[in-house]
Amino acid sequence: MKIKMTSTLTSVFAIVLALCFSLFGPLSFAQETLLSQANRARLQELIDSPYRSEDARARNQFRNPMPTLDFFDVRPELTVVEIWPGGQGGWYRSILEPYITGNGTYIPVREASGFPNPVTDLVANNSADRVLVFRAHGFMIYEPPAQDYYHALFAMLKSGGIFGIVDHRGNEAVPQDPTGENGYVNQSHVIMLAENAGFQLLETAEINANPMDNKEHPDGVYSLPPTLRGSLINRRFRAEMVEIGESDRMTLKFVKP
Repeated sequence: MKIKMTSTLTSVFAIVLALCFSLFGPLSFAQETLLSQANRARLQELIDSPYRSEDARARNQFRNPMPTLDFFDVRPELTVVEIWPGGQGGWYRSILEPYITGNGTYIPVREASGFPNPVTDLVANNSADRVLVFRAHGFMIYEPPAQDYYHALFAMLKSGGIFGIVDHRGNEAVPQDPTGENGYVNQSHVIMLAENAGFQLLETAEINANPMDNKEHPDGVYSLPPTLRGSLINRRFRAEMVEIGESDRMTLKFVKP
């Protein structure tokens, strides 16, 4: 009798799950930890390192590097490409480069590289395990044809490789501005461009979400920290922007089949 009840309950639970899936799509659970304890410890050491500037470390609370890199499963033995990382002191580069160097390969693709033209002297086709883009969406939005950039990202990755992107998330009720003047990019637009290139969306995360960002600022995302455009002499407005914090951001993980 006990076995029969257990079996019945299991069947009922399965039916409920199936119904939820049909009504709401995949259920959302707490993010799974992908990195080992040793890798997480090393990352935390680098995130908090005094060798990073005080300003960079102050932004940890907004950029959430540990859960973000965990979500993208960035392990030190991999070949990791970062697109437009800034100079030697680039925000994520200052974490990724020492984390990976000596184990795997870290490859910064700078703006001067000519990307999306072939950069096979830096990254051979089908060679990268991870290609990451952090708040560098300008090349995907401002410069036509945007689709070329996604095709170039796709070519870099191995089959099974991950393309991860974190960027300022626009208001889906507002059509995507092709010039991206306010700095926001609609999540659906990024997904469309990635899928057109051949990527499959694996997962989304709210790691870098900020519900206080209503995206209706005079200078768009640039009104917010760290830029704080237009608030130099308006202390009240500046205080409002600082209170909101940095932008609401999408965190998307795609795979190359």
